[in-house]
Amino acid sequence: MANKDAAFGMRPVGTLSGQNNMMTNEYFIADNEASSMFQGDPVIQQASNTGFIDIGATGSESNIGVLNGVLIDNNPVTGKPSFQNHYTQTNVTSGSIRAFVYDDPYMKFEIQGDTGTNSDVTDRHEVADYVNMGTESANGISAAELDMSDLAATDGSLKIVGFSTDPENNELGAAHMNYIVIFNEHNFKKEL
Repeated sequence: MANKDAAFGMRPVGTLSGQNNMMTNEYFIADNEASSMFQGDPVIQQASNTGFIDIGATGSESNIGVLNGVLIDNNPVTGKPSFQNHYTQTNVTSGSIRAFVYDDPYMKFEIQGDTGTNSDVTDRHEVADYVNMGTESANGISAAELDMSDLAATDGSLKIVGFSTDPENNELGAAHMNYIVIFNEHNFKKEL
């Protein structure tokens, strides 16, 4: 059976140490930030180093982690605080926007390969960048995927450490395989 082509961004699945610490830490998104960020999107430290986060970009080396959701202190519709799994500029007019990020540099994530390129057992320990950030697959969920055309031995944002056990997306030798990855380039660790 072929693997299902349905991107979902990056889902946390554990850590390299085997501890199942799925904790997030709090960061901030700047008022009226133009970039949309969805649950499962990789996020980075803003280039201006202002203390805010932004959506990840292909080839980024300043990765902070993966967005889980946001707390908007003043929802423009209700006037009350609201938790959402995504941020868009239309969600907020002003006020504090807190982002909850899986930022452990050794956390493992599941992510789908982006193209019709067939997977192979030799993909393990290869690195690649991510693509399709800031696009929504459904209901505030990221459409980010692993850039299979970028698979190499060095110089990539993510490192493949395993393969999914999802029966709909674990067929080796087929396209759109789900991979288990860690950040290869992360603000809180050296490259592997």
